[in-house]
Amino acid sequence: MRRLLLILLAAAAFALASCGAAGAPAAPPAAQTSAIDVASLPLNVDVATVRALQGRDDVVLLDVREPEEYAAGHIPGVRLIPMGEVPARLNEIPADRTVIVTCRSGNRSGQITDLLRRNGFTRVHNMQGGILAWQQAGFPVER
Repeated sequence: MRRLLLILLAAAAFALASCGAAGAPAAPPAAQTSAIDVASLPLNVDVATVRALQGRDDVVLLDVREPEEYAAGHIPGVRLIPMGEVPARLNEIPADRTVIVTCRSGNRSGQITDLLRRNGFTRVHNMQGGILAWQQAGFPVER
């Protein structure tokens, strides 16, 4: 009887542990996150790299889509400044941090990356594929 109870407890513990956050990719480990040197990032950054950088104090994610697009789903922790408002709101974008710009597919974010670089931002990068690539990779989106 005691052996049966131990087996049942072990099975229950295993079942609980294995169903934790099913389907949601785990947050990037701190060691992996800190290992990325933001000074050597290319102009166009893939979504896996952005995911690994997510949550770092020295990185800002900037979404340049329209508010309706943002409301439909956005990367957790991203800052929204619609594309048409960026030139008037440059002072809201920190020049002393790495800025990764995103949009729906990478087109608008590429244009804003160029605009920011022309305006003196040296640590700005475009997220390739936008939120479409982010979602296709299975990374979390907030609504």
